[in-house]
Amino acid sequence: MRLLCADDEPDIRTILELALGLDPGIEAELFDSGAALLERARRGGADAVLLDAMMPGMDGAETCRRLKADPATAYLPVVFLTARAQRDEVDGLLRTGAIACLAKPFDPMTLAAELRAVLPR
Repeated sequence: MRLLCADDEPDIRTILELALGLDPGIEAELFDSGAALLERARRGGADAVLLDAMMPGMDGAETCRRLKADPATAYLPVVFLTARAQRDEVDGLLRTGAIACLAKPFDPMTLAAELRAVLPR
């Protein structure tokens, strides 16, 4: 599975790379912004997207809305990583077209399994 991931924090990107690298079936490409992820997603070949909800500039919610509005990327399932886990905040993220929200901080040892559990087969 080719997974596109965006998070503005370099340390989180490093942890994501290591955590997702524990699953030999996941090939993760990491980006520091929603804009960079959108540009890459439009080229095709991705299977899913993992987005940080809170990023400067274009946040995760806007990134998801743009992915879903573009016929070239609308098919991609989107999962959010967020430290804001209140029900209304999660509901707002899901209304952008995402299929799930996973909580930050996350356990690097189980992240890939948690992600696979929410992604369609």
